[in-house]
Amino acid sequence: MSGNMPYNIVVLVKQIPDIDQMKTDPATGEPILQNLPLRVENLSKNAIEAGVKIKEKHGGRVSVVIFGTEKSSAAMKEAYAMGADEGFLITGYEGNHPEVTAKVIAEKLKSIPHDLVILGNQSADSYTGLLPGKLSSLTGEPLLGNAVKIDLEGRDVVVTSALEEYNLELKAQMPAIVSVAQEINEPRLPPVLQIMAAGRKPINTVAAQKPQAFTTKVISNRAPKSDRKRIIYEDVDKGVAEVAKAIKEAIR
Repeated sequence: MSGNMPYNIVVLVKQIPDIDQMKTDPATGEPILQNLPLRVENLSKNAIEAGVKIKEKHGGRVSVVIFGTEKSSAAMKEAYAMGADEGFLITGYEGNHPEVTAKVIAEKLKSIPHDLVILGNQSADSYTGLLPGKLSSLTGEPLLGNAVKIDLEGRDVVVTSALEEYNLELKAQMPAIVSVAQEINEPRLPPVLQIMAAGRKPINTVAAQKPQAFTTKVISNRAPKSDRKRIIYEDVDKGVAEVAKAIKEAIR
């Protein structure tokens, strides 16, 4: 272990339906979620890994917060197996409204001593990317987004943030919020003994007090309509040229 001070890290984890198995209703375009298995969202695994690595380097504690249902205990056990020390499961919500999530989690964060909050920069089931900014606004803690590297220097957090053309180095005093990109790390696969031990650890469960007033509204989560032209080219060279032309026009 290196570093000169331990840190309290809170990781926000989201459990989502396995979208690789998800289908949409052809009549309405709505996703069919019934009987879909659940899994930990990929970027949540990156966030857990980032938090555990900080603990391994500097010492400290990793607490996990999940806002979901009783079924989310499986996701909490996975976080434990990866190295989390304590878990808080807030139950009573199956929706996907970022404002509801932000308000409930921001309230919970008041009761958890923390230097850093780490979460994914978006989630694969909605891709709104709104939660990190809303949490920053509600807590008053600075947000360092889209991190591909996190370094802690005393009471400062230094983040390498990935943009389209170049990277930025951002610095803020803790407590702070960091949203991570998938490129930040490769989440570990815990050994069997850690998985078994995770199943015996207690989970702190509390029912959510959901806020009633919203400033934003989810209008639709329907799948976009798409229709192929069904053109078949027997001449491969001509077909490649036409496809390349169509792609260039689409991305202009």
